[in-house]
Amino acid sequence: MKKITLLLLAIGISLLTFSQSSVQFKIDTREKTAIHDPLIGIEPLNHASVLRAKSEKQMFTPPADRDVNIVTIVDIGTSANPYGYGYAGGQRSLVWADQTMNTVTNFHRMGGALDPGGYSGDYGYDISTDGGINWENMVEVYIATENEGGTYYKDAARYPNHAVYNPSGSDNPDDAYVVFFGPNLWGANDIWGGYSFGVASIGDTSYHTKNIWVADDEYFYGVPDGYDFTTQGMSIVIDDNYDLVNQEYQQNLIVTKGFWNSGLQDFEYDKELLDATVVDDLGFTVDEKVAFGPDGMTGYITVLANNGDAEEQSGFQNLYPIYWKTTDGGENWDGPFFIQLDGADGLGGIVYHHLTDEQIAELFEPPVPAREDISYTTAFDHDIAVDAWNNLHIAVVIGPTGTNPFSIVTAEGYLGAVDIFTKNGGDSWEVEEMGRPRTFRGTFGNLTEDNRIQITTSQAADKIFISWLDTDLEDEADNNRPNIWVRGFHPITYIKTLGSPVEDGPTNVTLFSEGMWQAYMGTVAKYTLEQDDKYILPYTYEDLDPNDDLQPVQFKYITDFSFTAADFTLEGIGDQTETITNASVSQNFPNPFKTETYVNIGLNRSSELVVEVHTLIGQMVSSKDYGLLTSGQHTLTIDGSKLSPGVYFFTVKAGDSKITRKMIVE
Repeated sequence: MKKITLLLLAIGISLLTFSQSSVQFKIDTREKTAIHDPLIGIEPLNHASVLRAKSEKQMFTPPADRDVNIVTIVDIGTSANPYGYGYAGGQRSLVWADQTMNTVTNFHRMGGALDPGGYSGDYGYDISTDGGINWENMVEVYIATENEGGTYYKDAARYPNHAVYNPSGSDNPDDAYVVFFGPNLWGANDIWGGYSFGVASIGDTSYHTKNIWVADDEYFYGVPDGYDFTTQGMSIVIDDNYDLVNQEYQQNLIVTKGFWNSGLQDFEYDKELLDATVVDDLGFTVDEKVAFGPDGMTGYITVLANNGDAEEQSGFQNLYPIYWKTTDGGENWDGPFFIQLDGADGLGGIVYHHLTDEQIAELFEPPVPAREDISYTTAFDHDIAVDAWNNLHIAVVIGPTGTNPFSIVTAEGYLGAVDIFTKNGGDSWEVEEMGRPRTFRGTFGNLTEDNRIQITTSQAADKIFISWLDTDLEDEADNNRPNIWVRGFHPITYIKTLGSPVEDGPTNVTLFSEGMWQAYMGTVAKYTLEQDDKYILPYTYEDLDPNDDLQPVQFKYITDFSFTAADFTLEGIGDQTETITNASVSQNFPNPFKTETYVNIGLNRSSELVVEVHTLIGQMVSSKDYGLLTSGQHTLTIDGSKLSPGVYFFTVKAGDSKITRKMIVE
């Protein structure tokens, strides 16, 4: 649901009409459409400070024999209302974790029980310098003061992004600064929107800076969706250049880059425009993100949009990822490039694996379309990361395209939370499913929130963790009582973490905890904290009243949810690595399968080749020696007719190369 505007505009939105193909749905698809909605997200800037009574909520007391999936949750800061976190499809840098300083911060708007009389147009943060155990809350760093007699302060700050930066390079958080960047309510000459940004010293809380940019007739500032802070010390912000008053997209993105100025003790920012054309029927980019890899030089900007370049299936207008790439720290950007989701040239994991034959028969009226004719789309928000090998990962929800342009089928069973990723810098793309959300969107008063899919990496960026919100209650049609779900993924071995309560699936983080069914606006840091062999994921969420979007909220922090290194190792195959200099191995297709599946092998030189199949616990159930194969491409068959239904791993051994993929037997 992009984009929440900064001023309540009395403009109605009518959905586009579009002549679709003869393909017809035969079930209630409960589809959702991407619209630029000006009526969502503007809330009174109140001074309320009393939290609602918890007696109105159903609370959950963990049993005495807690299992490992029940987490410990602590109260941190408060805010005057949920809108600081509750921006659909928006900012993802609300929680920051720094391993070197063992520090976690939660950046938010002020107000609520811990800030009596506080103004929700001010910024503050909560901080832990012992890895999230103990907290200092409500450190105010930005105060709105500009008021010309109207209802709103012009410099009232809104949906923030932030990071923590230590220019000294020490491990002492007192030497570090909180770096923040967000929109405000400023406007001039019938142009609406401004940016507020600055820094705040952690060691000297009296020191903080305040800078304001006001939109003009070239740069229309809105709500920046994309933010990252690189290992080279660059603060980078991405926004679509969208005129909020006239609702006109300018066909480009605003790229804002800042660097530390030691003389000013502040960040200095410059901005530029990046061409990002979309089709007229859509009229905007649905979501924008930016991420850099560990080297600080390789980075990507992504949008969810339709620029007319992808092949359209069956007359359905859809959304798909479009990206730009830099290898020089953001000085130059190559692109745009698009990722074809569907059709004969689409991602096989979507085209051939996303829907079963039974689901296709259930979804479409006869004659059902061929798999290559089914249109797929992304949902309306996403998140990205760059792994240790400088390859892009896109966490996004995908599903069949609905009957309206740029809509997605949200009926249960048809959505997938996926990682779309490359292993060769963008020359080709793969997709791995992390889970199947039951529901899509929650509505809380005038506030809405989709699955809020997010991506976290390990410190070395060799492990990927994808999180989202979903309701597991069978009687819930909408995502109004959310839990936090997550799955870890190793992009080289393709090993995924085992889930709970379903083994081959994601883990329900808030299961049986205080946050069960009420992990509203759940947010996770970009990086894990790591202790021994644990990958700790720093999660926060809002304790809010789902029936009143103007009540104050309490922020909650989950202290101890983690995976271990063992979660990415399976006995018998856990030590296998991929050596791409000799062999390349595709994902098997089809997958899942019943009797036979196929694998494409590319050999750079003649090699002795063996294919082994293992169970989840590492037991080898089959092995086939193909002898010496010549260099070039080969298609191999894996016989699954004697295998019980379940999850297996196949390993291709080509000379010194060992490459493992997961497969599913139905």
